[in-house]
Amino acid sequence: MFYDGRRVVVTGMGVISPVGLSVAEMWASLIAGKSGIGYITHFDPAPFETKFAAEVKGFDPVAYIPRREAHRMDRFTQFAVAASLQAVEAAGLKVDDAGAEETAVIIGNSVCGLLKVAEQIKVLEEAGPRRISPILAPTMTGDAAAVQVSLLLGAKGPNYSTSSACSSSSDSIGQAYEMIRHGEAKVVIAGGTEAPIMPLCLAAFNAARALSTRNEDPQRACRPFDAERDGFVLGEGAAVLVLEELGYALERGAPILAEVIGYSANSDAFHITQPSPNGEGATNALKSALKKAGVSPDEVDYINAHGSATVLNDGIETKAIKSAFGEAAYRIPVSATKSMTGHLLGAAGAIEAMVCLLAIAHGVIPPTMNLTHPAPECDLDYVPNKARPAQVKVAVSNSFGFGGHNSVLIFRQYSG
Repeated sequence: MFYDGRRVVVTGMGVISPVGLSVAEMWASLIAGKSGIGYITHFDPAPFETKFAAEVKGFDPVAYIPRREAHRMDRFTQFAVAASLQAVEAAGLKVDDAGAEETAVIIGNSVCGLLKVAEQIKVLEEAGPRRISPILAPTMTGDAAAVQVSLLLGAKGPNYSTSSACSSSSDSIGQAYEMIRHGEAKVVIAGGTEAPIMPLCLAAFNAARALSTRNEDPQRACRPFDAERDGFVLGEGAAVLVLEELGYALERGAPILAEVIGYSANSDAFHITQPSPNGEGATNALKSALKKAGVSPDEVDYINAHGSATVLNDGIETKAIKSAFGEAAYRIPVSATKSMTGHLLGAAGAIEAMVCLLAIAHGVIPPTMNLTHPAPECDLDYVPNKARPAQVKVAVSNSFGFGGHNSVLIFRQYSG
């Protein structure tokens, strides 16, 4: 193991998800194999090819922020604020004048504030430009979530959004790691958020032939690595981590959940939606992250797969894991929690990084649900349908997105 910079640890987590509105609730659901997928209630899905999604249930932004402030935020920002406040509280972090300049916020997303945009397009068409809301401009932008978290906490370091499709929040955590490692911040609140369950997004992904259309059985629709998989399930929510420089975390007595030891990102440069058929980009991202972390394939105890349940992704991801890990690939448990949470797009990487941290903390690997007919090209240990006790010291999180994005994070159990 080697480090060429400052050590970076995770001290807090927060989540708003389709399977729970807190870290504890989400983890209990995942270990129990509980699905958050069901028929869409946000709007009438009757005209659409896909009629189900992984919605967040029971979320009230007023539990976190005043109603007036919540009204000025798109749903994706409300999710991010709630998850960030949970994470900061769990970390015991107070952003004061002394530390504000060295506290950054990076919140990734993919489709931004489309809910407010769609609402205001209707206003524009029906009532004209003078009736457009004066708060549309700052609520629809990609950085709106990071801005609001910065404002609420008084964090005066850099604040911005990463946008790299399904890799967005993995890249936000990776950028946070690099920022701390190189001395540009002591604390970074990093993660991702998404609220894409709306008619336009559903229609767009249906048009791209990316979504499952298993309308007769939504909870079993997301089938990563299964021969009968037919696409991903749209999800919403947010997941946020507090990352800190190790010395600073120790100095303030923060709870240390795990250490971030590796990050790599690259591009296939192959196709706007399809991954490179030989898995070269994903393979290289995995190999690079392992090298940077100073970890051999034999040291990895768990991989949280991108596992989107699309026909192309799962076979190519399996190929990449085998190429990067060699014979060790057949020993390492791999699971795809999108089978329960759905695909949170720009927030997927952060929620799956959180799963890795929880697997390290609790010694349990969550299952890949709905894996009943393994595809011939998918021949690894995917922990099918039932959680498994296991000692996890090193965990890898994969995120691969439209446009050829490949991002990998590696976490290690903290040992001083």
